[in-house]
Amino acid sequence: MKTKLACCQMPLTADKETNLNTAEKMIRTATENGAGMVLLPEMYICPYAGSDFLTAAEPADGPANTRMSALAGELGITLFAGSIPEMEDGHIYNSCFVFGPDGSLLGRHRKVHLFDVDVKDGISFKESNVLTAGDSITVVETPFGPVGVAVCFDIRFPEQFRIMAEHGAKLAVLPAAFNMTTGPMHWELALRSRAVDNQCYIAACSSARDENAKYAAWGHSCVIDPWGNNIAGLDEKPGAISVEIDTRVVDAAREQLPILSARRKDLYRLEEIK
Repeated sequence: MKTKLACCQMPLTADKETNLNTAEKMIRTATENGAGMVLLPEMYICPYAGSDFLTAAEPADGPANTRMSALAGELGITLFAGSIPEMEDGHIYNSCFVFGPDGSLLGRHRKVHLFDVDVKDGISFKESNVLTAGDSITVVETPFGPVGVAVCFDIRFPEQFRIMAEHGAKLAVLPAAFNMTTGPMHWELALRSRAVDNQCYIAACSSARDENAKYAAWGHSCVIDPWGNNIAGLDEKPGAISVEIDTRVVDAAREQLPILSARRKDLYRLEEIK
């Protein structure tokens, strides 16, 4: 199975409607250029800040998802709609919704690992002040096949991605917003590590960098192939990448370098709790 995947590295503003208009424009352009799957950034409807999460939060059937669902159906694409601050029962989740070519909801991933860090002389941020963590690992059935879905800080937890691979994922997508501390150090390293670990594609989409924002994103959206090669990437500025994803490349990597099949399950195991 082959398809073209696009990552839209959007500039973000404090105005939700402006962000939705930008997302729609970039999605339409990507589709015109042949993309069958499109990925948006983490928190694509608002700046990455706790106060903005509170302001922009909306339910799963709110205006952002309503618009993205209709757009996916109109264009006949699989849309990984970045993530939004999803409000439910008094909680706010960092949630990625996936819409199919008919506009139907294929799945939802709520960010499992919240970004609570305090790096000396670097970034300090605590998502848990506003957000609630999700409680499940997500693999979504798409026309391309099973696709793993994670959000940003989830990339640092190899167990999550191995379980996705065990559920048949040959591609994992990651809406993200690494920062100016962790981005230069670990962004591509973490993405390439998960791709090599699981011999799958990893597509990671960040927002574009705004040097004047409270939280400046690293940018550098990219796609990593099953051999760990960065096959398409951006710098920090707004833009998009589009690249062919081919499951035969995954199959060949797993056959030639039998990592997953050579595991010693008599010595160790990985267990999914729920």
